[in-house]
Amino acid sequence: VQLQASGGGLVQPGGSLRLSCAASGFTLGYYAIAWFRQAPGRERRGVSCISSRDGTYYADSVKGRFTISRDNATNTVYLQMNSLEPEDTADYYCASDPGPCGKTWYVWRTYAYWGQGTLVTVSS
Repeated sequence: VQLQASGGGLVQPGGSLRLSCAASGFTLGYYAIAWFRQAPGRERRGVSCISSRDGTYYADSVKGRFTISRDNATNTVYLQMNSLEPEDTADYYCASDPGPCGKTWYVWRTYAYWGQGTLVTVSS
């Protein structure tokens, strides 16, 4: 199982970015895929999760601004981030684990597989 995150960069407040998480070695349909973020000096926090079994979940801080989606044909999960704020600045990671997202999707220890981080910086 391998996950490759990409798409980070520098964006002005109010701007948009789309992160990608390319999965290999397993079939997306049987796994939950989540995005986490970690700012310097802070704990890793769940942003969003998607699975074919129980749909999508979002942290309250990103609801209405971020959208998670999945392309089974390319085995890729996306995180569309709109109306970005300086507080969204962090390293973003994708993670996966067999089964649904579940009610504890935001707990990073739930996930067995992790990709490398991609840095998102929101600044003017």
